[in-house]
Amino acid sequence: FQPVAMRETPRVRQLALQRGSAIFLVNERLAPGPAGASSCDFLYDVDPHPALGTASNICFEVDHVPGLCKRLPPTEVRDDGGSVTYGVVSSIVGNISHTLLDRSRYQGPFLPGFQPIQGAPSATGDGIEITHFDHITYVCPRGSARAALDWYQRCFGFHRFLLNPRERPAEGYVLGGQGVGMLLLALQSTQSAPAHGCKLVLAESLSEDGANQVDTFLEQHGGAGIQHVGLRTTNIVATTRALQQRGARFFTPPATYYSQEGKEEEIRGVGQDPCTLAELGILLDTTVPGDKGWPGTDAEESPSQQYLMQIFTHPVFSEETFFLELIDRRGARGFGEGNIRALWKAVQ
Repeated sequence: FQPVAMRETPRVRQLALQRGSAIFLVNERLAPGPAGASSCDFLYDVDPHPALGTASNICFEVDHVPGLCKRLPPTEVRDDGGSVTYGVVSSIVGNISHTLLDRSRYQGPFLPGFQPIQGAPSATGDGIEITHFDHITYVCPRGSARAALDWYQRCFGFHRFLLNPRERPAEGYVLGGQGVGMLLLALQSTQSAPAHGCKLVLAESLSEDGANQVDTFLEQHGGAGIQHVGLRTTNIVATTRALQQRGARFFTPPATYYSQEGKEEEIRGVGQDPCTLAELGILLDTTVPGDKGWPGTDAEESPSQQYLMQIFTHPVFSEETFFLELIDRRGARGFGEGNIRALWKAVQ
């Protein structure tokens, strides 16, 4: 990610980092504000006053903010490039908020109030091929994922989509057995193919075997929130190598992952090299039988070639409250049951 713009006041610093169409806005408080002060120090966000590192805001670009924010008047920010209108709303899930942003009347490089960063190193030829945000995963307390699903459908007009042909709509996608207990529910912002809209994944622990990484997140984060962001890459092997050379640390799957029965054949069957994936720690999962004809799979991939590859970073902050995922989709629309199990075992 390249630094593209910054805003700094005596009390806060905001830094925008971009790769492809994905943008992270990092907020840092430099000095405490006066008692009772509002959260207006941060443009395009509210200050959640976090006691630890957290990812807490997901921004949606919209066409008409006043029509969406009827109870709270939106904020308008101007500079020589034009104007931007936005409003910030609270999610039903933990400390998450959503900035609704209309920048259709703005011609500047980023957003009003930010100064472009000149002289940033070029990303050309660095081997990192990240294009956009693929999905965002929330962790919800037990028994609350269904309410979150209903809230996003009702308030944001999101649409439910099934993660697996075996998923029962009334129950969700349940992963059980071998020490794994987790419920997954998924939504997207459009009714078209999932590849073309924002995707949210709601994860809820069902494990009865003691602590796991989902429950650990809830404990260390102090409640529900954003557990990880999936970054789409078109070349996960080259991107992982480049990031490792820059010091990025990734979770290593169990040694048995690549030696389990049929795994080498599965990897070779889609044209990938088992040794390369094992060296880098990349997980691969092919589309399960019965996925043929699912909307949202890439048309250029034949059903026998539909698969995805994933790798997960260590926590970004000192607490286990946020990490990143690289995901390379080759026709598959889901998230890989086998990969989820492997990650579960690796983290445990």
